[in-house]
Amino acid sequence: MTNQYELMVILDPEIDERTVAPSLDKFLNVIRNDGGSIDKVDVWGRRRLAYEINKKAEGIYAVVNFTASPAATTELDRQLSLSEAVMRTKVLRAEEGFAQVAAAKKASDEKAARKAAAPSKAPEAKPDATATAE
Repeated sequence: MTNQYELMVILDPEIDERTVAPSLDKFLNVIRNDGGSIDKVDVWGRRRLAYEINKKAEGIYAVVNFTASPAATTELDRQLSLSEAVMRTKVLRAEEGFAQVAAAKKASDEKAARKAAAPSKAPEAKPDATATAE
């Protein structure tokens, strides 16, 4: 059984940005060798971190969408965690991410509908001052 996954990786900013895709490709061979497929590799580049990781304030972000078995995904995550160039990883099943986005949109739509249905408190119209001056 294969699932769709999204992998986010934060790499050490000291490595050259041109070597990010080839070094990720080396790790992604775990997925290919197990019969999975790499759908998209998106390197975001150097970004500022919300908090320091390993005394570094920046990291190189990369997002990978792939289809694989759960065992291959676990092995990929294990190998990434062993690499010193990798600061953080997060693997999500794409279906769960889509469900979270759909739930947030539904809640937002319901809130907008409640707001539209509530009676508006418009200020009362005041008589025109020039018309009463006569």
